[in-house]
Amino acid sequence: MKIDSPEIESKLVDLQNAVKEFIGFYHQDLDFQIRVNPLWSAKDILGHITFWHESFARNISALGKGQKPLPLQGKLSEVNARSVEETEPFSHVELINRLKTAQQTIEEHIGNESIGMIPYKKGSRDYSRLEHLEIVAHHIQKHLKGLRKAVKDRT
Repeated sequence: MKIDSPEIESKLVDLQNAVKEFIGFYHQDLDFQIRVNPLWSAKDILGHITFWHESFARNISALGKGQKPLPLQGKLSEVNARSVEETEPFSHVELINRLKTAQQTIEEHIGNESIGMIPYKKGSRDYSRLEHLEIVAHHIQKHLKGLRKAVKDRT
């Protein structure tokens, strides 16, 4: 889809770059069971990011098709725990492929000017397309920074 907004186009490029760098991290020959924080391994973080990216993709796709979105429900801590639990059975290769598919879906719909506000999670405020792109790119970059630090601290 053509993007008429230079701001959205710029933030989409930022998101594309963040996703590309994030996926690049997982193309290294690393033990993805490395602990990044007391709760999560590198693989857990991949599952977490994939889970949230798929939620964004589902919601923007539904809106783009004139359907009602189904945002995630529950406390943020519960949804984040669920993000790891539900993606745990999948390999890092499967999760990367799912992340790429979600990114493609986002790119297909982000230029749709008929989409106003996109739900994030039930009980949270909705975000504009521009805000959503900014928040998601920042979220990925924050986790990538933690991943890189964990690897650096281990060597």
